Amino acid sequence: LFCITFLSLLLPNPTYFWAWKSQLSQPVADLVLRNGVIYTSDDSLPFADSMAVANGRVLRVGNRSFFQELEGYGTQVLDLGGKVVVPGFLDSHVHFIDGGLQMMQVKLRGVNKKEEFIRRIKDAAQSTKQGSWILGGGWNNDLWGGDLPAASWIYDVTPNNPVWLSRVDGHTGLANSVALVLAGITNLTDDPRGRTILRTANGEPPGVLIDSARTLVTSKIPEDSVDDRREALLRAGNLALTRGVTTVLDMGRYYRCDNKVSHALSEWIYIGGVKAFSDGSLGSNSALLYEPYVDHPDNYGVQVIELEALLNMTLESNLNGLLLLLVVIHAIGDKANDLILDMYVVCDSKSQMAQVGRL
Repeated sequence: LFCITFLSLLLPNPTYFWAWKSQLSQPVADLVLRNGVIYTSDDSLPFADSMAVANGRVLRVGNRSFFQELEGYGTQVLDLGGKVVVPGFLDSHVHFIDGGLQMMQVKLRGVNKKEEFIRRIKDAAQSTKQGSWILGGGWNNDLWGGDLPAASWIYDVTPNNPVWLSRVDGHTGLANSVALVLAGITNLTDDPRGRTILRTANGEPPGVLIDSARTLVTSKIPEDSVDDRREALLRAGNLALTRGVTTVLDMGRYYRCDNKVSHALSEWIYIGGVKAFSDGSLGSNSALLYEPYVDHPDNYGVQVIELEALLNMTLESNLNGLLLLLVVIHAIGDKANDLILDMYVVCDSKSQMAQVGRL
């Protein structure tokens, strides 16, 4: 779990702003915004008409008459013409790098017909080297009537390439026949706790893997290079900025953590906490419930981890007291939420150091 800030414009606190201003030796703004309606989030000055920025930081917010001294050679002056400026939005739950990587993969979001699903995979296969993985995501079976896709759909169009296609919720995926062979998944493969291999009436796996079972295939996919992940981060960041999002909490792993690291990785990235899963999702029929799913009366969802293991992880989240981390636990179903809330009570009684506070 990481917090990433992109070009965050930090408004100075009015209690120390003028003291700070006096210490600056004639700062020159990179950008001055004029003639706008600028929301400051400051009760003493809710709105202003001008703002000066330098090196990604706000120098001054106020009335236009106080900004001339900040303008110099190279300062860009932008007349907003009465347009509104607000602080950047913060998205508190994204899968940022994964999303950036998916932007370069087969896009299946919005597909509402089986034929279109197959066509997009066929097109990708025609431009992919034999033996290389075809990756994609975003499909939603609810858009074409509810039936889950199967490896048989794309058997003829991907005879020489392993394929992995994630559902829109990220808790289910489709592997083609080549990928199933690479993963060693057959009708004899067992379902350990938290792993669901969908099967036909005769026990054969049609290629749909739910929650932890996905790792049987995803562990066979070559790791993305550092450069690829860096490009994905920049790609996702640029998209976020076009939507006005300047800070995100990424539910992903950037590197292996140990007790020698600090929260801050750079000026723009720091560790926000650790994340764990207790169950799956409603869209994949794997959220842990007290009552069975209406369309699957024998299915109550999946508990993806032993509660004792999750408890120990939570208690150890402070890493021997050297690095206090916020624990964020994914819990969708009503039973999963009760289990985790009860576990938090136990954590609080066992250790005041365990920082728990989010489901």
